[in-house]
Formats: sequence, structure tokens, C-alpha cells
Amino acid sequence: MKPYCLLFVSALLFAACKPNSGIQNQTPVASKTIDTVIVDSWKKFYDSIGIQGCFVLYSPTDSTVRVFNPERAATRYTPASTFKIFNSLVALETGVIKDTNEIIKWDGEKRGNENWNKDMNLKEAFRVSCVPCYQELARRAGQTRMQHWLDTVGYGNKVTTPNIDDFWLEKGLEISPYEQIAFLERLYNNALPFSSKTMNTVKEVMLVQNVPYTMRAKTGWGLRVENSTGWYVGWVEKDGKPYFFANNIEFSKDNLVHSRIEISLAILRAEGIIK
Repeated sequence: MKPYCLLFVSALLFAACKPNSGIQNQTPVASKTIDTVIVDSWKKFYDSIGIQGCFVLYSPTDSTVRVFNPERAATRYTPASTFKIFNSLVALETGVIKDTNEIIKWDGEKRGNENWNKDMNLKEAFRVSCVPCYQELARRAGQTRMQHWLDTVGYGNKVTTPNIDDFWLEKGLEISPYEQIAFLERLYNNALPFSSKTMNTVKEVMLVQNVPYTMRAKTGWGLRVENSTGWYVGWVEKDGKPYFFANNIEFSKDNLVHSRIEISLAILRAEGIIK
């Protein structure tokens, strides 16, 4: 096994040892031997648009993790809007929002993204990545409860700040691509310390595509840090087999923001997972 993947394996083993906080029907992630393959050929997808990045692709069926730029994959970055996955789990579990149909009221402040300037439910807020909506949910949950869940789950560096509505956007909370995948696998397996109802609801919210394969994913764009960081994380389920992925890029031009998704899809196609 390549040493670069030790953090990823450690994250999986950590997941297997976490208490379930009284929540029933949890399936811990089992200890496993994971083969690591460094895929330098994926570099061309980043070079073609002149950006730095890394990609991790994990197949639990084959116990294989394929990675480009393993040093970056083991480095923590601000999660930005990929934290909406975790934020949704906390909001539903604590009851600060009762379900995906409850309306989150627009505060009346007009923002640059027109999609955010209206009332919407949780599904739409997730789909359009409504930062103000999720800031409101974080304020409702509060720092004490949010810190409890970060500690219980073991999410990234588990850091909150007194600014409860932007600690995942500013310097504070950080997570590595390897840790993103370990977290996502636990969610897929209903192995996080939340109720099965909460986890299944969040998985429904994450749905991007359902035919001919199922994809659940979330983008992230960290603009408030020194170097803009882009994310696309999630999983594809094909023929009953999941493939977890995490794309992390560094870029300086707004017009490159779509490359998060484009590179991910290109690599998944190159690997024959999607067409």
C-alpha cells in the first residue's frame, strides 16, 4: 500500500470505532485492506485548463482507491458548500428544520445569485447551494450542538468558530479529500451517528441523476480563503456498486468554477463508470 493513503485508511478505521450515540440500525464500516493506485494519467484533465488539483476514486467493492496527486488528497481545505451535506444532517437530526418541505424564509436581502433571493425548501436550497439558507440553519442549531456533531462524527479537523454561520467558509473547519470520501462512505452505509431517517433524507436531497446510473453529489467553492478552492464530492451507484469520488481544485478565475464538475465527469467516463 502506498503511504499517501494512510490517512484515508485511518479515516475508515476511525469510522468503524465511532459510537452511535444511541442511534440504532447503524452499520459500522469494517476494517479492510485497501489497495492504492496512483493514476498520473488523470493529470491531463487538470493541465488542459491550467489548474492544480487532485482526484480520489474509491471502490469499496474492489477495495481499491485510485488517486491523482496524493499529497494534495491528504491535505485539508475549507469544505465550503460541501459542508451542506453535514449541515443538512445536523439540521434534520436536531429538528431545527422538520423535513425537506419546510420553507426557509428569504431574509429580504438581495444577493448576487438571484436563485437565493426567495423562499425555498431544503431540497431547493441544497440544489442551488443557497449559502444564506444554510447559514440560517447553522444559527438555529447553534455552536454547542454543531460542535457536538462535528466531534461525534469526527468531521475533518472538527473546528468551529464563534461565527457559527461561516466557519465552513472562512479559515476554521477543514477536511481533506480522503476524509471527504470516508465520510461519504459512512453516509452511504447509514453508518454515521444520525438516525436512518435523517441519513436517507439527506441522500435523497443529494440526488443529481438517477438514470442510467445514480449520482449523489455536492459542489463547493471556497472564495474566502487565500487560494480559491473548488470541490465536487459524492458517489455514483452503478449495477448496485458504489464509487466514491472527491475532486479538489485550486483556481483563480471565476470562469473555471465549472471545471470542478467537468473534470470529475471526464475522469468517471475515462474509468468506464459513466458514459
